[in-house]
Amino acid sequence: MDATVPSEDGLGPVVAGTDGSGQATEAVLWAAAEASARGRPLTVVHGVGDERQGYWTAEEAVAVFEEGRRLLDRAETAVAEHFPQLPVSTVLSKGGSAESLLETAQPQDTLVVGSRGRGGFASLMLGSVGLRVAARSRGPVIVVREVPAPRTGAVVAAVRDDGDRGALRFAARTAVAHGAQLRVVSVWKFLENVGSMAAAVDDVSAIARSEAEATRRTVGPVRDEFPGLAVEEDVLRSGSVAGSLVEASSAADLVVMGARRPAHALGAGLGRVTHAVLHHAHCPVAVLPR
Repeated sequence: MDATVPSEDGLGPVVAGTDGSGQATEAVLWAAAEASARGRPLTVVHGVGDERQGYWTAEEAVAVFEEGRRLLDRAETAVAEHFPQLPVSTVLSKGGSAESLLETAQPQDTLVVGSRGRGGFASLMLGSVGLRVAARSRGPVIVVREVPAPRTGAVVAAVRDDGDRGALRFAARTAVAHGAQLRVVSVWKFLENVGSMAAAVDDVSAIARSEAEATRRTVGPVRDEFPGLAVEEDVLRSGSVAGSLVEASSAADLVVMGARRPAHALGAGLGRVTHAVLHHAHCPVAVLPR
């Protein structure tokens, strides 16, 4: 199968970053499991560039690249031990961490990063590389925090409106690939929908019905596209959208969200709900451009 195009289920190849740390290795193995479930290849990337790069001596540069190659060899060996049939390639880049991943991945690829690392490639600490990649990627990015063990058999898709349908379809495809069920979670905050407390008493039921109907309209085409997929719709009233999604993540193998990127943010940015879920979720989180 051509690795440059998505498979028949619409899910593309997987690209994972590593810095050699234990947490990064866990993320690489999670990425390998995802690639295996999709029947797609895995590429593992290590970027050696950092703020000191311009001051390296020739000997230091050689040592850095040699260590980078050893890290990739160890990652490839770890993947082969668990997924011997999975096609794996590696990329050693002279660029920085986020830039190396973003330059390697094609729009149809899924990028996988750990939530923190040991410096260098990493500081895959959320707030640095992980957030920059999620904010700038042209395709899906999955940040691996906790990995549920055993698997829950559920994929959660966070949906607010039709702009999230791309994320919803990605979640459905992932659920199908893993033989999981899809739980669609839509969270609304009551006081955002009313103009006064007097209206609150009269309008709460009408607003709840309206939110449920809007969710059904968004989910309907996905139900039609994936008729064999078990889909649950959960429309929640909550004081905290992020808090409700973090709670939902405790019973999921993956949470999928559309990236809300503030139109006037300086540099790469994500909406506050996406940012909070990436920091606090109890399972890996996939972020897709809206």
